[in-house]
Amino acid sequence: MRKEDKEIIIAKLGETLKEYPHFYLVDVTGMDAARTSAMRRQCFKNEVKMVVVKNTLLHKAFEASEIDYSPLYDTLKGTTAVIFTQVANAPAKMLKEFNSKNPKGVTIPELKAAYAEEGFYVGADQLDALVAIKSKNELIAEIVAMLQSPMQSVVSALESGAGTIHGVLETLAEKGE
Repeated sequence: MRKEDKEIIIAKLGETLKEYPHFYLVDVTGMDAARTSAMRRQCFKNEVKMVVVKNTLLHKAFEASEIDYSPLYDTLKGTTAVIFTQVANAPAKMLKEFNSKNPKGVTIPELKAAYAEEGFYVGADQLDALVAIKSKNELIAEIVAMLQSPMQSVVSALESGAGTIHGVLETLAEKGE
């Protein structure tokens, strides 16, 4: 590969790193064409972008970035696919589902590392932690539900209190007659 081509790839990787706030490094060593194609379809379905890259080019893109990605350098071995996403837990859920269909004992594709919610997750054992990360929309829904709960209690109390006050006023009105 020519030096100019490498520089173009590094620049494109750098742009993609800026465009997506979260990404996963996945080991796809030994995946056949059918499984790779199935994984790409799954990525498209989950609105994530998968790119297979040379480790040295990705390393140089990391070095050129404003963010210090040095905790990920040791994971750049073997065949690496980078999965870029806007939702931090989407690729983790996808990988877990994809691997659940594997024959017993086969863990390809396997998580090498991830950069999600401005944190580093290194190792395949971090997949469950990544699945547990809540997306922005999930957090907003939880906050709205928590905010609505006290309001619903106040409205309910006011409605029951209004009925009681109405009953008292009727009783007083009848006694006055």
